Amino acid sequence: MAEILRMKGTVEHVVYVNPENGYHVIELQAEQDLVTVVGDLGEVNEGEEVVVTGRFVTHPTFGFQFQAESCIVQMPETSRGILRYLSCGVLPHIGAATAKKIVARFGEETFFVIANHPEKLTDIKGITGQKAKEISQEFHRRQGLRESILFLGQLGISAARAMSIYRYFGSATVDAITQNPYLLCGAPAYLKFSEVDAITEKQGLTPPTHLRMWAAFEYILRYNLQNGHTCLPAHQLCAKAAELVQEPTGYVQEQLQIAIEEKYLFEKQYGDKQYIYLEDLYRAEVNIARCLAQMLERPVKQRDTIAHGIDILEKAGTIRYAALQRQAIETALKNNIMVLTGGPGTGKTTIVNAILTLLEQQMDRVALAAPTGRAAKRLSELTGREAKTIHRLLEVDFTKNTEPVQFVHNESNPLRADVVIVDEMSMVDVKLFESLLAALRPSARLILVGDADQLPSVGPGNVLSELLQCPQIPSVRLTEIFRQAAESLIVSNAHRIVEGQLPLQGGKDDDFFLMESSGTACQQKVCEIVATRLPRAYQLDPIRDIQVLCPSRKGLLGTETMNELLQQLLNPPASHKRELTRGNRIWRQGDKVMQICNDYDIQYEKDDGETGTGAYNGDIGYVENVDPSEPAILVRFEDRKVLYCAEQMEELEPAYAITIHKSQGCEFPAVVIPVAETPQRLQYRNLLYTGVTRARRLCVLPGRRATVANMVHNSRHQLRYSCLSQRLGGWV
Repeated sequence: MAEILRMKGTVEHVVYVNPENGYHVIELQAEQDLVTVVGDLGEVNEGEEVVVTGRFVTHPTFGFQFQAESCIVQMPETSRGILRYLSCGVLPHIGAATAKKIVARFGEETFFVIANHPEKLTDIKGITGQKAKEISQEFHRRQGLRESILFLGQLGISAARAMSIYRYFGSATVDAITQNPYLLCGAPAYLKFSEVDAITEKQGLTPPTHLRMWAAFEYILRYNLQNGHTCLPAHQLCAKAAELVQEPTGYVQEQLQIAIEEKYLFEKQYGDKQYIYLEDLYRAEVNIARCLAQMLERPVKQRDTIAHGIDILEKAGTIRYAALQRQAIETALKNNIMVLTGGPGTGKTTIVNAILTLLEQQMDRVALAAPTGRAAKRLSELTGREAKTIHRLLEVDFTKNTEPVQFVHNESNPLRADVVIVDEMSMVDVKLFESLLAALRPSARLILVGDADQLPSVGPGNVLSELLQCPQIPSVRLTEIFRQAAESLIVSNAHRIVEGQLPLQGGKDDDFFLMESSGTACQQKVCEIVATRLPRAYQLDPIRDIQVLCPSRKGLLGTETMNELLQQLLNPPASHKRELTRGNRIWRQGDKVMQICNDYDIQYEKDDGETGTGAYNGDIGYVENVDPSEPAILVRFEDRKVLYCAEQMEELEPAYAITIHKSQGCEFPAVVIPVAETPQRLQYRNLLYTGVTRARRLCVLPGRRATVANMVHNSRHQLRYSCLSQRLGGWV
């Protein structure tokens, strides 16, 4: 490893900059040498003096360069340096000619005047009072950002993350973090509580004791959002918090009550149980219950021609709807809200198409949506109509740099749709559902479609299940499997699993197979099935058509291990493939990857040249190009390309193997589910069911039949703390 060096110089030229994360390529005049410096530098401009710390490296394409790990910007102090800095156009309304006049007038006092007496700038011809104000404001913003990056850098926080923290807290960043470093546990940094404890001790910061206690509550509640909980029982929260902060239980309980009284946290009492919420989750449940209550109370425009319309559809389409299907169509058209649920092969798509046709005949404007891009694309293919992700339907509001994200369509700017139909509703969490309801017109109707036996959403809550528990909300559950679907062993075995019966083995002409195997032998069998057996027997592309779905991330058959093996097998290194290494991960041209979080800001370009922003949790793509010099990788997601720079690569994971949880809303031609060495906590029915129902043409389960039996017989659903169903029952 090369020696760590410290280098000082003047920025001669900014070759490249990513304004989102501060990644730069600059030419630095350091004594007599012009050095190429790359790294997350925050915000630097030509003419500035900087001190960079890092090491020299030799890039295979761009040669000798300095890889910076930190950067301190020093404003020029001489008149010549100030002139060069201002001449680069870093401040509004100041070009090269105006810069000369300003420096000629104020000399080395220029920056002091801009910062403290901007009114004096009006002495310069062409600078009005308003322009002087804007010049000073931008100067202060840049100074605040630099101070924040320097301050946060001393806390061990990267320039890229420091920029996002500054955008969130603004000019008060340094004061806010100094007074309460535990703000770093929350948005947008989300540091671990132990990390902030270490920072506080190392820097000698002394925030009030109660702020640490309250931050512990928030940290535990926000951490448990990942487990699907919208709230936690008070006694459980106190126990975990007491352990985290090493304080007596009595003190913790006392501080919890104060936090509730101060509206830092919120509570809901049901019977003798007290549940504690963060404000945004509490508000989400309340708003959902109120909105649904209003929809149910609103009069419905009754149409006497619904039955006649269904009769005409049957005659025109040579189709005969079953009694329950007919009931579902009528229920959807006679109510302001309706939930349709059922397993594979029960005709949900047939009903949705019938509903769409009848709604369009009534001249209703219908919007189709699904939680993920792949689910929206599938909905479009099945209905022949445009479908969008819920995020794209609502449109992310990029003018508001807030956490969480805000949408263009809301109470003040509702969707121009008379009816909204949402598919794959099991994947929708409480926050997204709250936003969707807020964007509906007061007269709009809502039809929700999903499979209640699938896994609940990755985000907090269990919305579909809780809606089905509310007797006031009209719902229809489809149970009959139709003949064509019944011929598929995938479909019939999925229903057997839901009913607690073991899946059937399957013969050579079937689409479902169980293969007994365990340990490393199972690992080898998965690789063999994916790389050779299925491609040879079914003419499938091993990367694009076959998806390995793992119950867990860790272990012999977890996604982490299987991705390493499958990458080496399906996309090995070659002289014509560019690659780069980030941490313990290798990114290579041709790799299959998945976006693992919502990024509303990342830019994409479509094949027709159209540009936009946004990549969403669960999107699967393929690495088209790798540029180790920036470093960056170019990923294609169907019809759009997204460029990921260094920091953004953390939003991607290899996707040769993904968890069953991450597969929700997707369908694949062939699915391979290893069910050996599965952790006991993951051996439950709806996990297996969700995996099996992701397969369209073929499903293979290499593993232990005993594990399959354990999963089938374990009908427990993942426990999720939420009070939405109780709120729906009482509409409060």
